Amino acid sequence: MTIETPALDLPPGFSAVALREHGDAFAHAQSIAAEAGAGTLVHVRRYDLIEFAVVLEPEEPLATARRAHYASMVAMADAIAAHCPPERTVEFKWPDTILFDGGLIGGARLAWPQNCAEEAVPDWLVTGIILRSADLSHVETGLVPGAVSLLSEGFELIDTEMLIGSYARHLMVHFDRWKERGFKAVAQDFFARMPAKKAGERRAIDGNGDLLVHAPLDRGEPERTLFLPALQLESWYDSENGAPKFQAGV
Repeated sequence: MTIETPALDLPPGFSAVALREHGDAFAHAQSIAAEAGAGTLVHVRRYDLIEFAVVLEPEEPLATARRAHYASMVAMADAIAAHCPPERTVEFKWPDTILFDGGLIGGARLAWPQNCAEEAVPDWLVTGIILRSADLSHVETGLVPGAVSLLSEGFELIDTEMLIGSYARHLMVHFDRWKERGFKAVAQDFFARMPAKKAGERRAIDGNGDLLVHAPLDRGEPERTLFLPALQLESWYDSENGAPKFQAGV
């Protein structure tokens, strides 16, 4: 299952595990998480997708630790933005979809030990990322107008190792900010890439990850959208093909 590959350029504390083309980084990371420990990064060597997963070891109860998902999303967006052509936008559709220049390009997933109680500190979390990297030459023109890939949107050369290494560094930055300034700093970075539905609305992430939205000038209770059901839905992910869907919400 695993293969020998040139080492990724990862920050201290990370170690890489490479899988063959048809491997499943998210599933494999979960299977080895308890033994491999924090910082283990599992990635798949393939051309059409950038697919990897990272093992985390939180220090807080599961109910609040799941907010690491938001740090992972922001880290991936920052990595794409740092290396993409100018005047391209990287945005989010809550809670887990990544849009590139308005088209669905991938998303993030999160797993945890299924026997862990909400108030208990989990032994591990696994955050997984999949991005569509190759062109869409196999798709009939006009069939999926919302589909994009890194290559089709101006990346002349997809350097998977570079993007994964950049993600790992940005992830550490956002975890450090969370520790030093509180989770609000991570939430602000997430919302900076999530267009508001109404001008003047105020948004926040609750302690359990729920999305809270105050309408403009409204001082009452915010509208609450539950995080866990939305996260488990994985609306961006095509489970049959193990890849991002071609359009958000489809």
